[in-house]
Amino acid sequence: MAIDTGVHTTGSAFNASSGNLVRAIDWRGAFWVASGVPALVLFSIGGIAGVAGKVAFLVWFVSMLMGLIQSFTYAEIAGLFPNKSGGASVYGAAAWVRYSKLIAPLSVWCNWFAWSPVLSLGCSIAAAYILNSLAAVPPADAPQVAAWVSAHAASIPLDSPRIAEWLGANQGKTAADAVAALLSTDAIAALTPEIRNWSLFHGTLGPVSFSFNAAFFIGAVLMLITFAIQHRGILGTASVQKYIGLAVIIPMLIVGVVPILTGQINWSNFTPLEPLKAAYAPEMGHWDIAGWTLVLGAMFIAAWSTYGFETAICYTSEFRDPGRDTFKAIFYSGLLCLVLFTLVPFTFQGVLGLEGMLEPSIVDGSGVAAAMANMVGHGGMLTSLLVMLMILALMLCLMTAMAGSSRTLYQGSRDGWLPRYLSHVNEHGAPTRAMWTDLVINLAVLAIACADATSFFFILAVSNCGYIIFNFLNLNSGWIHRIDNAGVHRPWRAPGFVLALGTVFAFVNAVFMGAGAKVWNPIALWAGLFTAALIIPVFCFRHYVQDKGVFPAHMLEDLGLTQGDLKTRKAGVLPYIVLAAGLLVVLVSNWFFQLPA
Repeated sequence: MAIDTGVHTTGSAFNASSGNLVRAIDWRGAFWVASGVPALVLFSIGGIAGVAGKVAFLVWFVSMLMGLIQSFTYAEIAGLFPNKSGGASVYGAAAWVRYSKLIAPLSVWCNWFAWSPVLSLGCSIAAAYILNSLAAVPPADAPQVAAWVSAHAASIPLDSPRIAEWLGANQGKTAADAVAALLSTDAIAALTPEIRNWSLFHGTLGPVSFSFNAAFFIGAVLMLITFAIQHRGILGTASVQKYIGLAVIIPMLIVGVVPILTGQINWSNFTPLEPLKAAYAPEMGHWDIAGWTLVLGAMFIAAWSTYGFETAICYTSEFRDPGRDTFKAIFYSGLLCLVLFTLVPFTFQGVLGLEGMLEPSIVDGSGVAAAMANMVGHGGMLTSLLVMLMILALMLCLMTAMAGSSRTLYQGSRDGWLPRYLSHVNEHGAPTRAMWTDLVINLAVLAIACADATSFFFILAVSNCGYIIFNFLNLNSGWIHRIDNAGVHRPWRAPGFVLALGTVFAFVNAVFMGAGAKVWNPIALWAGLFTAALIIPVFCFRHYVQDKGVFPAHMLEDLGLTQGDLKTRKAGVLPYIVLAAGLLVVLVSNWFFQLPA
């Protein structure tokens, strides 16, 4: 597995004034930009625990291992394009363009709408952490809650309709239990700061809600800060993320290791290794169709986080030495993610247990940072410090997302997939128009993500449908490139069995999507497929209206091909068979696997 340096001296001439990205970093810079990926564990660790139960820690490990193996395919195809940016989706699209003009841009589009919502989802979680720090909702056992209950003990008469309603929903309980529970609920509501319930405007939009509440405005400020940092270009971004990354990775390692060393792990929290009987309920189920559906739903949503380090190869045209830097960037980023995505969920489950993982604040993500902080210390100052570091972790993740997704838009525009206006860069070599597009779209999505947990996970599930489609196309692009471009120099070549295993995983991922998307929302799969199909009018506008049916001449220059060469299809009908088989796997999986009754 030797690595050819593959230095491309012509790349050094790239600069912002010529409309191109700038060769300013090595693999270490890309590593630090991608170091925000481990923070993605904060997005769905509660949700995955809510559907997978005690199997959750294993879901994270298996998913991360799959992502690491898949990354070797991406490292190889990235080496074919030393002068392209935008990541694996762009490199994979070049393989599919011979076989379908519509399938190729689908890869780029799906990768973008998978990565871009990280901005809005991350900002919503970070905003929730900030609100919890500045205007916390009092816990049921707080002294002020007890004082309020004592002062208002007679506020609920025994013949109140509320008591009858509560008893109807809680069989076997007494009226005294009802009064105690209702008084506690009333106390928490009365003592909750008004800003937590304030909203400038809210409503519903199809299957989701939206709200311009306090979390939205805090999240919008965080998003603008991220934009300002990105505006300085990749070198400035990598420099900032290096220091933030160190301040985040080290605490996440501490959270992952300290509970093990201090004996806080309760090993009974991992057994029996069975799925839940129903999502978000503590009762254990069986390895039947319903149980497997919940676990596959967890595998589906975990992939959105664990596969994400492939963003380390988004910066190929910004590497000083793409032949050497591309492989190192994705390999070392993958190792970092393997450690953190294994340790953090393991200790999280080992300390909290099933009941703790199913707490509403853990499921919706708002209490994850505080829970992790409590694992390493109960002091107020230490807890506050670690919560702030988790907010920094999310900021790091936001910068990773904006850097990667904006470059996908940029290169998609350069290569003729997306509208021309996205190919502009500023004086620092940053793709600012692509960044503005990301910003505006994510401000709209942020209003949905901040509304409630159901809306949050709907956005996440739809986004991940795009990510699974992208992975399916790009894992198969590895062997297509091997057939059609066998003679093209590869700075790094993946072992044949690894390439084959990646192809198998493409279909495994299709099962995750078909079976698992419904776990998060009944229409998530169909909404994801609809969103993916939106590329058709976008691409048709660019290709047939703006470019008159001809791709930009430079699109395949790294392969030494011309427009006429696109008619040569050495793989024959195999790519079409793969596409049909992938769609069939999704549909059959969706039909066969069913949620618990």
